[in-house]
Amino acid sequence: MAKVLELTFLTAANKPVKLTVDEPHEDLTEGQVEAAMQQVIASNIFLIEESPLATIKSARIVARDTQNIVSR
Repeated sequence: MAKVLELTFLTAANKPVKLTVDEPHEDLTEGQVEAAMQQVIASNIFLIEESPLATIKSARIVARDTQNIVSR
C-alpha cells in the first residue's frame, strides 16, 4: 500500500497549496510534521502567484491501495 504525506499550507493571499512526500516514516509525530512545515514556511522558497507560504492548514497521511485490472 502506497502512503503519501500531504502537507497543506495557505499562502499570504489565503490560497491553499499542497505539497506531498512519498513514503513518509511510519512513526512521524505531530510535532515533527509541524516543525518541518514551519521550516518550509520560514525558508521562503515557494512563491505561488507571487505569494509566499504563510500558515499551516493541515497535514495527513493518505494510504492508497491500487489494483490493476488490465495492464499491457
